[in-house]
Amino acid sequence: VVVKEGDELSLGSHTLHFVMAPMVHWPEVMLSYESSEKLLFSADAFGRFGVVADGDGIHNWVDESRRYYLNIVGKYGAQVQAVLKKAAALEHVDFVNLHFASADPNGANKSVEDCVADAKAVAEAIDKPIVISGCKNPEKDAELFSKIAEALQGKNILVLSAKEENYKGIAAGAGLAYGQKVGAESAVDINLAKQLNVLITQMGVDGHNVAMNIGSAAAGYGFEYVVSTLERVKAAALSQNDTTLQMPIITPVGVETWGVKESTAPESENPGWGDAEERGVDMEVETAAACLAYGSDAVILKHPESIKTIARLVAALM
Repeated sequence: VVVKEGDELSLGSHTLHFVMAPMVHWPEVMLSYESSEKLLFSADAFGRFGVVADGDGIHNWVDESRRYYLNIVGKYGAQVQAVLKKAAALEHVDFVNLHFASADPNGANKSVEDCVADAKAVAEAIDKPIVISGCKNPEKDAELFSKIAEALQGKNILVLSAKEENYKGIAAGAGLAYGQKVGAESAVDINLAKQLNVLITQMGVDGHNVAMNIGSAAAGYGFEYVVSTLERVKAAALSQNDTTLQMPIITPVGVETWGVKESTAPESENPGWGDAEERGVDMEVETAAACLAYGSDAVILKHPESIKTIARLVAALM
C-alpha cells in the first residue's frame, strides 16, 4: 500500500491518517494517527528511552521523555514544531500545559528568559490554549508569569496560579497589563477560594478571565477534602447564584498522582501490586474522573494513556 500526505486508510474499526514529517529526523518520516483510539504514532518526534520497561516498570516517564528529546531530536526542534501544527489539526485538542518546575530557585533554577523562550516556541508551534504552570516559588512565579504574559500577548493563555502570597503581582502583571487569564489557587477551602476570587476581581481583572484551582490531591490522600470543596463550590455557584464562585475550575491531577507510592514504588518491592506504569495510569485516571464528576471543569494530566481514557469518558458523556 502506498500512502501520501493527507491519505486515510480504513482498517475496519480503525482508520489511520498520514502526515509527512520530513527531517524528524529522517527525510522520509511519516506520522500516522488512529482516530478512534486517538493514538499518534509519532516516529522520532516524541518518545523515551527504555521503551521496554525493566522488571521495576517505568518510574520517571516524563523525565525520560525529556532526556530522549534533548539527546535525540532536540536539534530538529523546528521540524518537530512544524509537524505539531499538523498533528494538532487531526483531532480536537483542548489545551497544552507547560509546567516550569525547573524554574524553582531551590532546584535547577532555570532562568525566566529561558522559560519565556520555551513558551514562545510552543506558542508558535501550536494554535491551542496554553496553561502556564509555575515552580511553586511565589516570587519566581510572579516574575515568570508576567514575562510570559508579555511575550505571549494576544495568545490564549492561563497562568496557573496566583496565590494569596503573590496574587497582586500576577493579577496586575499578567491579567491587567496583558489581558491574560489568571488562575486563582487556594488550599482546599471554599472560603479561601471565594476570598481570592474577590481580591483578584477587585483589582480589575474581569471575572470571566479567572479560573479556580481549589487544590488537589491523589485519590486516597486526603482526596475527600477535595471532593467536599468541589461540591460546596458548585452548590454555592449554581444553587445560591454566588457569582464569586462561578469561575471554571481546573485541577492539576498528574502532578499529584505521579508522586505517590502507588505510582512510583518499584514492582520488585511489591510484586503483588503489578506494573508501576499501569498503577500510575490507574491512579491518574481514577483521580481525574472523580474530579470531573464532582465539579472540576478541566483536569491536567501527564500520561498519554490517561489523557486518551479521560477524553473517551468525556466524549461518551457529552
